[in-house]
This record gives sequence, structure tokens and C-alpha cells, in this order.
Amino acid sequence: MDLYQLFKTRTPIIGVVHLLPLPTSPRWGGNLKAVIDRAEQEATALASGGVDGIIVENFFDAPFTKNQVDPAIVSAMTVVVQRIQNLVTQPVGLNVLRNDGRSAIAIASCVRAQFIRVNVLTGVMATDQGLIEGEAHELLRYRRELGSDVKIFADVLVKHARPLSSPNLTVAVQDTIERGLADAVILSGWATGSPPDLQDLELATDAANGTPVFIGSGASLDNIATLMQAADGAIVSSSLKRQGKIEQPIDPNRVSQFVEAARQSRSFQEGDKSIPSVKLHS
Repeated sequence: MDLYQLFKTRTPIIGVVHLLPLPTSPRWGGNLKAVIDRAEQEATALASGGVDGIIVENFFDAPFTKNQVDPAIVSAMTVVVQRIQNLVTQPVGLNVLRNDGRSAIAIASCVRAQFIRVNVLTGVMATDQGLIEGEAHELLRYRRELGSDVKIFADVLVKHARPLSSPNLTVAVQDTIERGLADAVILSGWATGSPPDLQDLELATDAANGTPVFIGSGASLDNIATLMQAADGAIVSSSLKRQGKIEQPIDPNRVSQFVEAARQSRSFQEGDKSIPSVKLHS
């Protein structure tokens, strides 16, 4: 996958919009307008702060179903993504938690979103939702049936989970790419807000053999320069929130600081001077 073609940079920073609880989730508040308003504010803050892409997650729907989500969640996420696309020019992606790649790729295909994140594409992981089995065979066939070119970013040994068969990292990365046909792989720490180990990132990058490797959690102003030495990009959320707290909204100042630090860390390797923009409509 050509990261520059998709993100207009070879080392993209992807900011996350964590949606407020959606219909049928345990904490659903009954007001979809409030969900949309918060999502629009966060997407605009991310875009104006300079991120290269945005991914939308139903993060506050916890506890999650392990596979297929309710149709109401699919409907709500479709509406939200379209509203965000009307506000920003950056590529937009989706992650339908916990592992509903089929719904994610359906939404993305219909609204022309560019990528999705799948927590378990191959293998079997023991999670707080139970055992989750990768369904790469179904997802890749479904993408073909839809005539879609949506890119699949797949976690390797995903956070908040443990592999059932305990494969080593090199084998897991290679299987995800060569047997699961992931377009990019994601390496996280053990939980939300926990960074991956630098040596693990280096191992993953070596095993990926040219397929992009993203930092999936824990990237911060303090460690991004180090982590980006061994990664092609980062998906970041917690450190962009007010006071760095996951439940808070996005802080545009923290976004700008983070993006600047990330770009400086790779400026000599990339030489990319592009600046993402916000597209406002009257």
C-alpha cells in the first residue's frame, strides 16, 4: 500500500474520534444529535491540528459485542462518518468494535471512506469479550463482492487480549500480511494508552518487509520521536485529549504539538511539507 497516495505523506498521523455511546449500547443517552455534534467538534479539532487522517470508533459502546454489532450502531456510524467527511479533507476510516470488520467495510464502501481497522484479522485471541477468531477469509471475500478498495489495517496481537496459541511476533506479523492479506499492520501496547515496545516495533517492521506498520496505542508527545524511528505512522487518541484523559474531548493545542513533534522526528527521512486542511461549508 502506498501511504503517500492515501494520506499525502509517507508517515501519517491518524487521530481518533471516539464516539459517545450509540443506540442499543449500555450507556446510550437517547440523543444522536449530541453524538454527532461531539464527533464533528473532535474531527474539526483533529483536522485543524494537522493530522493526516481520522478514524472513527464506537469506543464508548463498551462492553462490546465480540463480532457483529446491532444494525442501529451501523446506521448511526454511517451518519456520523458522512457528517465528518463534509467537514474535513483528510481520509476517514472506521473501527467497529470489538471486531465487526464486515460492518466497517460495508459502511466504508457505501460512504467512500478509505480504510478500516480490524482488531483480529487472523488467529484466535482471548479477550474480555471471550474468544475472538479472525475471519480474514470472509472479510476479504466480502470486500471483493462489494467491488471495494477500502484498505484493511489489522492489529497484530491486539491490546486487551492474549493470543490463544502464543505465536511469536514475527510469525504473527507475517501471517497477518501473507495469509490475512492486510494492507497495513498495527502494533499496540497491552492496553489503551500503553505504547508498544520499540524493539517489538523494529521486529514488526522487519517482518512486514515493506508493508506499513502503525503504532496503535500509547503514542505521546514524550515518546513519539523515539517510536517513529521504527514505524511508518501512528494512530493516536488518549494523548490528544484534554489533560490526556480518555473521557475528555480532543484538545486542538495538544494535537498541534503532537503532530509537530512527529513530523520533526521523521522530517529528514520524508521531506514532506504538505499541510492538511479543514473544509468548512456554509
